[in-house]
Amino acid sequence: MRAPGPCAECGAGGAARYRCPRCGTAYCSVPCCRTHRERCAPDPRREREQDREAAGQEPPPAPARSPWAAEDILSEEDERDRVPLQKLKLLGESEELRALLLNPHLRQLLLGLERARDKSSLLRRLMREPLFLEFADCCLSIVEPPEKENVLPE
Repeated sequence: MRAPGPCAECGAGGAARYRCPRCGTAYCSVPCCRTHRERCAPDPRREREQDREAAGQEPPPAPARSPWAAEDILSEEDERDRVPLQKLKLLGESEELRALLLNPHLRQLLLGLERARDKSSLLRRLMREPLFLEFADCCLSIVEPPEKENVLPE
């Protein structure tokens, strides 16, 4: 993963960890996000959808990608780390993962990670937590199953 660049709103160097889903502009915080959102030109596709809804027309068939696609957020360098949507859907279908997520301690760890300002350092600490490590291993085994090694062909 590459280091964050400067914030497009306040200019803070190395702080822009977030990207606008509409235009891809990098920013560093909620205040900068709000400032950017006020000036950001809306996506023409979204405007057309809103116009159709207002006129009571049916929307066209859904495109293959979501309203905020990974292409809007990830740079070319990050693209190689992207997990295909089909594999992500497997996470929601995993009984083993669902069972792990029933653990209130794991849910608290995940909420803390979501709310943390310095996610990378917290993630490094969490990777030493056995429960979180089990969760991460489960997720990885679903989206990136281990290749069968040392298996003799039949």
